[in-house]
Amino acid sequence: MHLYLNFFGINIPSYGFMITTGVIVANVIAYVVLKYTKQDINDFIILESYCILGAFIGAKIFYFIVSCNDIDWKQIINPVYFNELMQSGFVFYGGLIGGLVFIYAAGKIHNIISEEYVRKFIFLIPVIHSFGRVGCFMAGCCYGIPYNGFGAIIFPENSFALPGVKLFPVQLLEAGLLLAISFTILILQWKKNWYYTIETYLIIYGIVRFILEYVRYDEMRGVYGWFSTSQWISIGIELYAMISVYIKLKRRCVAVDNS
Repeated sequence: MHLYLNFFGINIPSYGFMITTGVIVANVIAYVVLKYTKQDINDFIILESYCILGAFIGAKIFYFIVSCNDIDWKQIINPVYFNELMQSGFVFYGGLIGGLVFIYAAGKIHNIISEEYVRKFIFLIPVIHSFGRVGCFMAGCCYGIPYNGFGAIIFPENSFALPGVKLFPVQLLEAGLLLAISFTILILQWKKNWYYTIETYLIIYGIVRFILEYVRYDEMRGVYGWFSTSQWISIGIELYAMISVYIKLKRRCVAVDNS
């Protein structure tokens, strides 16, 4: 568990390294799929570029919202403080929403049928996310509750987690579940020609994230009423996904009846 990885005397943040690795792995997989499906790789690159930009902006905006009480806004114009603030603190749901919004905007701007690409490659999001959760584990952020059972983790003094306390390995559990989600969607897509890949991802991950929030212990959770910020968002995306499936099924039924 290390905040930084040292390569030839250069310190690289472990979280950033793992996210970058996840993006590279996802792009290799995407290249193979693009060759197989004969989709336009240039369109994919355009959509991905917008997605990365939107994900960064969305993740930071949500971080500012959740952590607004912990940020020293008087120091925001301080270059050193601002730089540190921009390099740390990201909220996944903000990145997911921002990335998808920017993808659909890119489709409108560049006349690309973006939904086809999103439905085909949505399984890559949990792949990248799983690498990110391993990065969280290495840095000690997003840590779990105090726990003495199987797989308990003790983080060192230089990590973001509580040092010297046995904690639940929530980061590694989520990383494994994310890979399982990715494989499930991919199998459904290839074996069953499953159309509702986006909705399937949102529903399954929403359930997983809602449950895992109960074994998270990091302070910047953002709690409103009964649930944390991420749990409220999970409920929201669950409802959105189910309504989306209902509307699409209803449209297909109407189309069949009129044919």
